[in-house]
Amino acid sequence: MSHRRGSAEEPFRTEIRTRFESALTGRLQSMRGPHVNREDEDLSRALEVKLGEAGLGCIGWPKAYGGRDATLAERVIFAEEWARAGLASRPNHVGVELIGPTLLEFGSEAQKARFLPPIAAGREFWAQCFSEPNAGSDLANVQTRAHLEEGPDGPHWVIEGQKTWGSHAQMADWCFVVCRTEAGSAKSKGLSFLLVPLRQPRITMRPVRQMTGESDFNDIFFDGAQTPAENIVGAPGDGWRIAMATLSYERGVSTFGYQVRFRRELDEITAAARANGKASDPIIRQRLAQAEIGLRVMHAFSMRMLTNMECGRDGPEAILNKLFFPSWHQALGELAMDILGRKAELAPGDEYRFPELTRMFLFSRADSIGSGTSQVQRNLIGERVLGLPREPR
Repeated sequence: MSHRRGSAEEPFRTEIRTRFESALTGRLQSMRGPHVNREDEDLSRALEVKLGEAGLGCIGWPKAYGGRDATLAERVIFAEEWARAGLASRPNHVGVELIGPTLLEFGSEAQKARFLPPIAAGREFWAQCFSEPNAGSDLANVQTRAHLEEGPDGPHWVIEGQKTWGSHAQMADWCFVVCRTEAGSAKSKGLSFLLVPLRQPRITMRPVRQMTGESDFNDIFFDGAQTPAENIVGAPGDGWRIAMATLSYERGVSTFGYQVRFRRELDEITAAARANGKASDPIIRQRLAQAEIGLRVMHAFSMRMLTNMECGRDGPEAILNKLFFPSWHQALGELAMDILGRKAELAPGDEYRFPELTRMFLFSRADSIGSGTSQVQRNLIGERVLGLPREPR
């Protein structure tokens, strides 16, 4: 399943595929896999630096900031070839796909000059600090606070609070924090969007242990953490609008890369069913067919979303896709377990690790929570797409 716009982009696809093959040599071959482990930090940084040296760190950005002004079609091809090369999620996904576009749209010229080139070069990694223990999908309920203080080096923000679900924050140098900077404010009012260095003594990080045995996420505690006053994006109190824009970037072109990974998983599950005879079961065949149909529906959603983006239109496809894919992926994981049976509990080697399809099944349980729960997506569809009355508060 790949993006097709015509033969004009095929040389670009060939270039990206060739560059990935030449880059993933030596120790970087171990970067081929479904996810990034905590132990992979040096390899993750080496990969991002290599991409930066090849001019592929942030292809969709303007050339002035280390990009190559790639078209939307080329960015889709990049995402597809990344997944096809067997690479995990982008080590600096948050920097490249979230804070980068945010600064391009809302950042000052000084912020763009300071932060964008190191991201494109693979030298600085970023983490997202939105969710809190009592404010996950309800982002407007954040309680982390910040206030301005004068210091020997000028005014700076002082931050107090806790953030959670910081993806790969253990590898990050910087984070962006949505926090409350206006005393007495509530909900989406009085929030600000701050850029904060993570490697400082006033920040404590604690890994969140997942049921897969890994720790891709972290709790992050801000105990008087500081960042210079100029590291605010937009104006004080404008954090909600900027955060909403950041979340919209999260559901953009990278969805095509996910679909290539989903295709690989479905093909592996289908091959397993043929190998162990489960494919002769009509119910299993029907579920495989439903999975195939669902994957094609996802691709159609994304293609329509891409067309809207190219035309400068907003459409409901991103929200609909975010609601659709978690239930589809969770059902795919359940299908994998039903086909593999007891083999899903076995893995070769002395040190036990979950088989990849088993890990996919376990990790997919969180798909309906990450980046906004499915319940919240239904509310958004009802209120913003269908125009229904807001849910009673």
